[in-house]
Amino acid sequence: MDDAVQKQNDLPGCLYVVATPIGNSADLSPRGRKVLEEADLIAAEDTRRSMVLLNKLGIRNRLVSNHKYNEHGKAKWFLQEMMAGKSVAIITDAGTPCISDPGNELIRAAIDAEIKVVGIPGCCAAVNALSVSGFDLRSFCFLGFFPRENAERMRLLDTMRRDQMTSVFAFYESPLRIMEMIDFLIRENAQCSLCVMNDMTKLHEMSFRGTPGQIRDQLLQKGNYDKGEYSVVLALEDEYRYLREEKLVSAEALLVDAMVRGADSKHAVQEVLADRNNTYSKNELKAAAIRLKTMFEA
Repeated sequence: MDDAVQKQNDLPGCLYVVATPIGNSADLSPRGRKVLEEADLIAAEDTRRSMVLLNKLGIRNRLVSNHKYNEHGKAKWFLQEMMAGKSVAIITDAGTPCISDPGNELIRAAIDAEIKVVGIPGCCAAVNALSVSGFDLRSFCFLGFFPRENAERMRLLDTMRRDQMTSVFAFYESPLRIMEMIDFLIRENAQCSLCVMNDMTKLHEMSFRGTPGQIRDQLLQKGNYDKGEYSVVLALEDEYRYLREEKLVSAEALLVDAMVRGADSKHAVQEVLADRNNTYSKNELKAAAIRLKTMFEA
């Protein structure tokens, strides 16, 4: 129901997932405003913060808390309300619900109960940062908040370097830890380019672009870099990525082992492919078989 909120006499009710502004209240879509005005209930991550936005927009509606500490239990209550025909709009403090914010529990419960779930699109800090990064976005990955612990950061960086499909990654980071993140990348000599956005859509929005070292200098020049939320887009340099896993044993050696056991070249390829520890593709093994044949004929 795109033009109006489902009415109470249409059983069951409906769950609207509404994206709210990430800073500038003018970014709330007309459709999102209409849903928030007409829904029977608004499930809010923080009712106090949401009240500020609704008051600014002149929206008067009933807010019920739905944060990460109570959403499992509250989902049952909201479900009962929707089964009774009420419409519920779910919002978070800023941006799109479920994107590093609460909402999944309620949405899954509604889906399981065969209640209609409707997305009301709008702001998302990660998507906004990606859109202005200037990086190649044919493939990207959003990884939520950057890890706090150094060991987790190391594992994540290694995972990113090994990703064969993606070289652009988006993160959220708090103003109190943004310099820790940059210092980590510098310390690990991470060869990457960054687009760091601060206070997006707000009056004092700022963007910082460059290598980790250049970003550090720009943040220090800003002075009060420990204010305002950050969205970070990171693009790894190609030469820094593990573009190919090291092969400890050559494809030729594996084929020769199979041939020694009695297999011809064709069956040797099949035998090596069937080994679950094999890391070579069929084409790589076929090429190795041709090289072996050339060597033996010579």
